[in-house]
Amino acid sequence: MRKYSGIPLVAAVLIASSAVLYYCHYLVFHDPHHIFIYMLGDIAFVPLEVLLVVIVIERILSQRERRSLMNKLNMVIGAFFSEVGTQLLGELTPAVTERGEVRERLGVRADWRPREFRRGIAFEHDFSCRVDPGGVDLAGLRDFLAAKRGFLVRLLENPNLLEHERFTDMLWAVFHVAEELSARKSLDGLSEPDLAHLAGDMQRAYSRLTAEWIAYAQHLQTAYPFQFSLMVRIHPLQEHPQAEIT
Repeated sequence: MRKYSGIPLVAAVLIASSAVLYYCHYLVFHDPHHIFIYMLGDIAFVPLEVLLVVIVIERILSQRERRSLMNKLNMVIGAFFSEVGTQLLGELTPAVTERGEVRERLGVRADWRPREFRRGIAFEHDFSCRVDPGGVDLAGLRDFLAAKRGFLVRLLENPNLLEHERFTDMLWAVFHVAEELSARKSLDGLSEPDLAHLAGDMQRAYSRLTAEWIAYAQHLQTAYPFQFSLMVRIHPLQEHPQAEIT
């Protein structure tokens, strides 16, 4: 409330200043008719000023602010894929029962255009993946996610992510897999119901991860083509990823 406490005083000063100036105008020209004509014209223009300032200009500024926020969010998303996401895709994709179709539909290539990205997004939206825990190095995945726990916690604490609910949901899904794996005393000899439970957690994380992956790849192609070039060479949704250009 304190930041608004000075507004009545400022308003009073401005109104008094306007009255003094109008009075000075009257003292000099002795023409109240002229004063009221211009006063009415100024008042008549106020609704147009409100339209221009509040609706048009504020919307432009709001859109610019949102673009700036999305750029910051994409930097956070990029950090996530560099630190965790890309390797996590590599850990889980071999255990996806439909991995051939996933690699074909979501394996971004350098020649992809908006049409291919739209098809990939549509495929990911309708696709229900199945992860076989037997194809995952559970101990290795547990150790990897445990080493990245601090990084994941810092991402979840980022207030900007409140504007990106989908990415936050994906982070929670990944974080939950990390917690489930760390909570078990041993990952050897797990029961079938327990493996089925882990499979459901990994499927949830993988589904959300691929959704963010395809959206981030499209962003990179448009905004940072040099980063996109490296991504399409090393991402794990292809048979033989390699950074070297041959």
